[in-house]
Amino acid sequence: MLAASDFLTAVTLLASHRRQRGGKGVSCKRADVLRLALDEYQSHAPEVERGLMAAQRLLLRERIFEAQNIPYTTQLIPLGVICSIVGERFEQEAVKAKLARWYWCGVFGQLYGSATEGRFAFDAVQVPVWIGGGEEPRTVRDASFAPVRLLSMQSRLSAAYKGLMALLLQKGSLDFVGGDSIELTTYSELGIDIHHVFPKKHCLGKKYPREKWNSVVNKAPLTAKTNRAIGGSAPSDYLAKIEKSSAMAPERLDEILRTHMIDPVALRNDAFDTFLRHRAAGLLDLIERATGKAVVGRDSEETVNAFGGSLVANAIATMP
Repeated sequence: MLAASDFLTAVTLLASHRRQRGGKGVSCKRADVLRLALDEYQSHAPEVERGLMAAQRLLLRERIFEAQNIPYTTQLIPLGVICSIVGERFEQEAVKAKLARWYWCGVFGQLYGSATEGRFAFDAVQVPVWIGGGEEPRTVRDASFAPVRLLSMQSRLSAAYKGLMALLLQKGSLDFVGGDSIELTTYSELGIDIHHVFPKKHCLGKKYPREKWNSVVNKAPLTAKTNRAIGGSAPSDYLAKIEKSSAMAPERLDEILRTHMIDPVALRNDAFDTFLRHRAAGLLDLIERATGKAVVGRDSEETVNAFGGSLVANAIATMP
């Protein structure tokens, strides 16, 4: 998951943290990496390896199963170092919960996209202190997510896009056709990929705005078999087809749709805009749960203009 240069950066960061005893002056800039002494490398590299193994366990716990689905590979550097610093405390549920919260704040706050060396350093100092009962780290305090960003998340190039797919797996999303949990075994065996809920062909025919139908709000992790069943049909058509071919009761399919934060009524009525608002509100709920922070602006003018209405759940329920 990490390049050799990233591993060296992580070792440098841990060595600096040990040298400074977690105080000011912790750094892992390029010049610091070049100054890393051999004895420091030999002393701290095994610790970083163990920390990265713990980090991998945390990612699996958060339903990130493959390297290509890691939102920010750069965030693995401080995560591995923090896991090295907390040591055996990593096994405590409360510690893993805080690490996960910090991790998702970094992802959805877009805080590890660029100029990250300084953040590596203060996270390596502040997160262990927070785990020990101190104040929240800056990354948690700085994190925010604007609702309209959902529409800009169009591909896997977006870290938050990858993050939302992982949160849907955490939610217990089920496959439309098989009803199986989209977990590790299904992920590797049945060709899980990200597919449109309102199919591209249908959306083009209806002339829906691309920024809406191609956004993460209209996408879900599904098997290749389900994607073939969906085809290019309207949701009302493919849902009926799935029920018939799978001998599935409508009530059961509705339950499955809800595991993806999809409103069954809107989908069955081919009500694209209502579906979009319901789904967007549900995805924002997942982000709030992961980061432990409220998403501000669900009913702002910008949000209402972008989605055609508020993303506050109670307000959506009254919309046509």
